[in-house]
Amino acid sequence: MAENKLGSLAKQTAIYGLSSIIGRFLNYLLVPLYTYKIAAESGGYGIVTNLYAYTALLLVILTFGMETTFFRFSNKEGVNPDKAFSTSALAVGFVSLVFVVLVSVFLKPISNALDYSAHPEFVEIMAIIVALDAFQAILFARLRYENKAIKFATLKLLFIFLNIGMNLFIFLVAPGLKESHPALMGWYETSYQVGYIFIVNLICTGLITLGFIPEISKLRFGLDRALLKQMLNYTWPLLLLGLAGILNQVADKICYRFIVPGKEGEVQLGIYGACVKIAMIMAMITQAFRYAYEPFVFGGKRDKEDKQTQAKVMKYFIIFTLLAFLAVVMYMPILKYIIKSDYWEGLRVVPIVMMAEIFMGIYFNLSFWYKLIDETWWGAIFSAIGCIVLLAINFIFVPRYGYMACAWGGFAGYGVCMVLSYFVGQKKAPIPYDLKSAFFYFALTVALYFVQKSIHIESTLWTLVVNTALLLVFFAFICWREKDLVKVMKKSVPLPPENENK
Repeated sequence: MAENKLGSLAKQTAIYGLSSIIGRFLNYLLVPLYTYKIAAESGGYGIVTNLYAYTALLLVILTFGMETTFFRFSNKEGVNPDKAFSTSALAVGFVSLVFVVLVSVFLKPISNALDYSAHPEFVEIMAIIVALDAFQAILFARLRYENKAIKFATLKLLFIFLNIGMNLFIFLVAPGLKESHPALMGWYETSYQVGYIFIVNLICTGLITLGFIPEISKLRFGLDRALLKQMLNYTWPLLLLGLAGILNQVADKICYRFIVPGKEGEVQLGIYGACVKIAMIMAMITQAFRYAYEPFVFGGKRDKEDKQTQAKVMKYFIIFTLLAFLAVVMYMPILKYIIKSDYWEGLRVVPIVMMAEIFMGIYFNLSFWYKLIDETWWGAIFSAIGCIVLLAINFIFVPRYGYMACAWGGFAGYGVCMVLSYFVGQKKAPIPYDLKSAFFYFALTVALYFVQKSIHIESTLWTLVVNTALLLVFFAFICWREKDLVKVMKKSVPLPPENENK
């Protein structure tokens, strides 16, 4: 029974992972495009990094934990799932609409405060984008609740393809057309390429909203005020949790321009932001895992078998994220070409940021104990403490060590959250996690990483050969120690009939 559950989870994660990992991989096409077309010394990519950090923070505020709350109440006895959906979607939609109106009314003072007085339209465009994203978050949650992983993946990938296609036109095709057909391209200005990045995002986000017409039609169930009150009582700690959690991810990118003001701050932030993109393979894995795991946990029974399953999932999550960590660091000699060489000085942050993302994924996995017993305020406390650690490291050490302090701040912040959640959770709702295996795989990963760092070979080809051998050592240990995991993977990816009969 447990293996069947894990097999189902693996299948769902594979589909969500397809949209997340392939989508993010395709989005990587934009990283070399931006870094090769926007010089590091211009600071333009620093502006992109900074504004997208603000949108990530605002998205948490505008959704205020309603994704998780929707799952919780949709599986509650006596609650109509359609009513829970329409109530959560309309609440988020109303808050998002008010937000856009307020930004438009107070655009000038907001732009001045954020140091974007030269381009206030950047702020307004991003406000509309994040409002649409917040509303779509509940619509995507509905797809996950209904196990419509294919439609989920299709819409996510469609956005990526539209975004990439339009960006390729703006950066590669439009400049040539401007010269050959100036009358046709009178609207295009080469110096405004950073602004076009935001405009393209807005167009694509708006078009994807049209794909949710069937889900939007279910808003006819209206907003249940009594239900909304219950949902808000449940979700406000999740908002604090989300705020602290997202600040752990973006506070460094938001604060950097204040700690290191002027052009220098924009340049350094651009380098840091570009290199962090390489480390985001870990964010892809944890996001795909989250999309499949939330409905899986909230829809399950609270029994001994379920706790054993959660413990296994934790172990498997650690194994695969560490494998991904090693894959990235081992193949860094070729992955670094994702960004232009004048951004390479920031590559040393990649292993630190990836390990911080692993801690964040483990923390997310651990977080279900307080969500399932409706004590979500614990998560707010843990994340707030982690955020304080991160901000303290940033403000104390960034002036001296630059963006390296940002990377270590995230590592420390997530590490603190992870440790606190584990120890309190084991007292409140204990789960028999396999700590011995977890420590073994972490130790093996660190050992292989330092072995790789200590080997210096001038030939890139032979470096990759040696690093591949080290990666295979880790993979061999997985196959040797984790027979159950091999069985789960076989069930989630069935062999063709002719092979099954052999």
